[in-house]
Amino acid sequence: MLLTTLLFMATRIQPEAVTVPSRQPQLAVRNDQVAMAFGAGNTIYFTSSPDQGRTFLPPIKVAEVGVMALGRHRGPRLSILKDTLVISAMVGDKVTPAVQAHGSTESGNLRSWRSTDHGKTWTRAGVINDVPGSAREGLHAMTVDSKGNLIATWLDLRSEGTKLYEARSTDGGITWAKNALVYESPAGTICQCCAPSLASDAQGHIYAMWRNVIDGSRDMYIAGAADGSKFGLAKKLGEGTWKLNACPMDGGGFAVENGQVTSAWRRDGTVFLTEPGKAEKQLGTGKDVAVVRTKLGAFVAWTKDSAIQIMTPNATTPVQLTAEGAFINLIALPDGSVVAAWEAHNSIETKRVE
Repeated sequence: MLLTTLLFMATRIQPEAVTVPSRQPQLAVRNDQVAMAFGAGNTIYFTSSPDQGRTFLPPIKVAEVGVMALGRHRGPRLSILKDTLVISAMVGDKVTPAVQAHGSTESGNLRSWRSTDHGKTWTRAGVINDVPGSAREGLHAMTVDSKGNLIATWLDLRSEGTKLYEARSTDGGITWAKNALVYESPAGTICQCCAPSLASDAQGHIYAMWRNVIDGSRDMYIAGAADGSKFGLAKKLGEGTWKLNACPMDGGGFAVENGQVTSAWRRDGTVFLTEPGKAEKQLGTGKDVAVVRTKLGAFVAWTKDSAIQIMTPNATTPVQLTAEGAFINLIALPDGSVVAAWEAHNSIETKRVE
C-alpha cells in the first residue's frame, strides 16, 4: 500500500498570478485539520486541506511585508490552536546589504498573525522578540504545548555570538512574554545558520533542538522542559561528531511522544536517525532532513542531489518520493499516514504517504 501511494502524482500548490517562486512549506495538523503556510517573495500564504492532505484549497494571502526571510529553512511557521491559527515569520523593511540567499533583513523581527475563522482572514498580532532586530537571522520554530500556549525559539543576535532564545504566548499570539535564554555555548556561539526545531507532546514535554559549536564540532543538541518551565540542560544527540569550521546551514528535525525523542539530522554527508533506546542508524546520504513519528513508526525524508528520498517504518532502504524537490516538511496524521510538502518547479508540491 505504501509503495503504491508513493507512485501517485503530487498535488501542486501555487497562488494565482504570482510570478515569484513559492518556498519553504510548513505543515501543521490538529485533530482533523491539516494546514500549510509558505512564502512567495514578500508575501505569506496559507492553505488548508479538506480531505486530510489529499488535496489543498487555493492559497489565501495572509500578509504582504517589506522583506521576509525565506530560504534555507527560513520562512513562515504555522501552529493550530483550538480556535485559532497562528503564523510567525521574520520580516523587516530593508534587505541586508550582505549577499545572502535567504532574503535576510537588516533589522528584522519575528511577528505573528492570527486567524479565528479557519484561515479565511488574518490580522497582525504581536512581535515575538523583545530586542528589536535580534531575530534577524530568521531561523526559528514554533509549537503549541499541551495547555494550548504558543512557544517560539529562534537564533538570537542581541549580544555577541549566536544564542538560542524563546518566548511564550498564552493568548494565541496576541502578546508574547519576556524573552528567555534557552542555551548559549561555552564556545561563544551556537551554529549561526542552522535552523532550530521545537516540538511538544500531549504529556506536557517540550523539547528544543539546535546545532551547537563545541570544541570545533557542529553536532545536534537537545534540551527539554515541562509546560511552563524553563528548558533544562543540553544533551548531545548521536554517537559521532562533526568537526567543521563552517556552518552547514542544515538543522534536522525531531518528534516527541510520551517524553521520548526521535530525531533525524545530517552529520557530514550522512543522514542519521536516533530512536529511544537504540543506537544511531545511518539511513543514506543527503541533507535537509525531516522526520515524523506515527503509530507505524518513524518516517524520515531528505534531499539527495535534486530528488527527495524517504525511509518508511521497517524499511531497509529509502525510496524516491519525488525526482525533483527540496526542503521537505512532514506531518503525521492520527491514522498513521503522513503528509509531505516540498519546493519544486517554483511551487509547492504535496503528497500523502500511506
